[in-house]
Amino acid sequence: MSERAAVRSQIRLYLLFLGIAVAFLLLVYQLGRLQLGKGQVYLSRSRENAIRIVPIPAPRGIIYDREHRILARNRAVFQVQLIPESLPEDEEEGMAVISRTLAILQSPPPPVLVRMGGTVTTTVPTASPPEEGPVLRFEDAAAAWARVSQERMGAAYRPVLLATKVPRAQALLLEELRTTLPGVRVFPWPTREYPTGALTSHVVGYMGPIPPSLANEYQMRGYRPDQLIGLSGVEASYEDVLRGQDGERQLVVDVRGHVVRVLGERPPVPGNSVILTLDAELQRKVTEILQRHLKEVGAHSGVVILEDVRTGAILSMVSLPTFDNNWFAGGISAKRYAELLNDPWHPLVNHAISGIYPPGSTFKMVTASGALEEGVITPRTRIMTEGELWLPNKYFPDDPTQAQQFVCWIHKYKGKHGLINVEQALEVSCDIFFYIVGGGYKEFQGLGNERLAYYAHQFGYGEKTGIALPGEHKGLIPTTRWKRLNYAESWTTGDTYNMAIGQGYVLVTPLQVVNATAAIANGGTLYRPKIVYQVVDGNGQVVEDFQPEVIRKLPVSEQTLKVVRRGMYLAVYGPRGTARSVALPGITIAGKTGTAEFAADLDGDGRIDRDEKGNLPTHAWFTAFAPYEDPQVAIVVFVFGGGEGSAVAVPIAREVLAAYFNVPAHVIQQASPEGGD
Repeated sequence: MSERAAVRSQIRLYLLFLGIAVAFLLLVYQLGRLQLGKGQVYLSRSRENAIRIVPIPAPRGIIYDREHRILARNRAVFQVQLIPESLPEDEEEGMAVISRTLAILQSPPPPVLVRMGGTVTTTVPTASPPEEGPVLRFEDAAAAWARVSQERMGAAYRPVLLATKVPRAQALLLEELRTTLPGVRVFPWPTREYPTGALTSHVVGYMGPIPPSLANEYQMRGYRPDQLIGLSGVEASYEDVLRGQDGERQLVVDVRGHVVRVLGERPPVPGNSVILTLDAELQRKVTEILQRHLKEVGAHSGVVILEDVRTGAILSMVSLPTFDNNWFAGGISAKRYAELLNDPWHPLVNHAISGIYPPGSTFKMVTASGALEEGVITPRTRIMTEGELWLPNKYFPDDPTQAQQFVCWIHKYKGKHGLINVEQALEVSCDIFFYIVGGGYKEFQGLGNERLAYYAHQFGYGEKTGIALPGEHKGLIPTTRWKRLNYAESWTTGDTYNMAIGQGYVLVTPLQVVNATAAIANGGTLYRPKIVYQVVDGNGQVVEDFQPEVIRKLPVSEQTLKVVRRGMYLAVYGPRGTARSVALPGITIAGKTGTAEFAADLDGDGRIDRDEKGNLPTHAWFTAFAPYEDPQVAIVVFVFGGGEGSAVAVPIAREVLAAYFNVPAHVIQQASPEGGD
């Protein structure tokens, strides 16, 4: 070999060693960077691949009635969840896994082996009704895969709920096929059960998934996307009290997702329980009475509320039609939910607090109280009342053809009430008397709409009572300004006339009516109605004890309230009282009937409903308190489109009060309804 060739060989050898040295140094640098610079990052990722954080749902608090009967409790149901990270990455394979799972969920329950003595027999479970079977969260495998793909972008280990309320037999079958269904997990999950169902559904409420529009808000409050929350009733208004704090379990899993060992566990903290003021047994009796009477008169909707006048505690709150809140426990079928939403009588609405209606003559106690307190009348003031009144036109006072007719309910019987005072006017529910007292007539100056609106608000109308139930409506007490803004019209004396008898633009809730009645009964204290009596922890210790809460003292003297109460007493025991049929042996009752006209197209013919004489349909009202000498309870009865309050609402109140005061059935004589408002 020549010297020149040897030099070239030497150079190549040096270059080879240099390349090896550089490569080694680069390898050392990379190892150092990975282990020292990013070691903690990759260690954390490695642990994430091996460790699963499994939430342990906290037991939700129980809801009881005042006698500690259970109204809402927990029970376990099976859920089927998809783990995005564990599903096959290939779309076709992943869709196949989901499709097989959906096929099992939608098929009849598999046969079950039953051992009887020494033989083994095969039985086929009875197919569950649609509402009792699994509730699917996705229409098909494609929709489920789309959600899985979305979760893989940021939370591959967060489960995607595929189905809930899965029957046990199908859940066990899925567990048996677990090795062939990667990424599919069957998980027991607590859900709500409502033993009293439809009896208390409007008060107790129900739970459901977090609405998408509130997802971010609840996530900030520590909720997981798959958690259920209270959506109505006490379940919603006491969500923070009932929910508790979830625990968690740290699991080590292998590459197939199988649990290797448990690293640690943080136990859940149960939610507190709630005791309501409601009496479930009384609620059952009231519901049965109202349902029977609605059927008798052909009505579809009604409300009955009983309130303790001494504290504002709601003892019974019935709103019909109703629904079974068990339908919502764990998920409701689309068909059933659509039926509820499309029902023209709105069973999902608690009409006791959300329904607004003209109160009719039950409002006359406000007019009477305001007129007495403002000195417009005295207890001895007597007004001549005919069956009708012609209000002169203010622009053409001397032209009788321009006058507007206002009639009393007795006008249809071709009668009149004659010369009466305020107590007698409440007894016979004379519209003419309250037209004049409220809006004035000729030289007589009435209370006027602004002062009438003031006293209405003082009695709690036109504002929410603040009961701890979602969805309460404040109703409407109109004013001159309100009419100008909404109708671009001036207020008229006729508007005041209608307002004085609870008609026209006045709208109230049944809860407002019974709360105002309770204030009249107890001497002028307007309490905030309460539905929750106590909050207790898991050991039964009282966490929060609710005391009566006063909204305000009525700006009405005891003498005025005494006159109003006397008028309500005469409505039951007076010779011409409109509520005489409510009387019960041994219990003295004072009350006020109401019949309120309303405009509606209930038959769907595109025209406002009227009878053969051209009269509008009417709601039936009755409100009362008892005993008269020492008031304990107030009641309101409302029947939508029921007719006259004296004929329809009064008999319902009579039976309900008899049930409340435990009047024996054999001593209750059935009285014939009186005619009247």
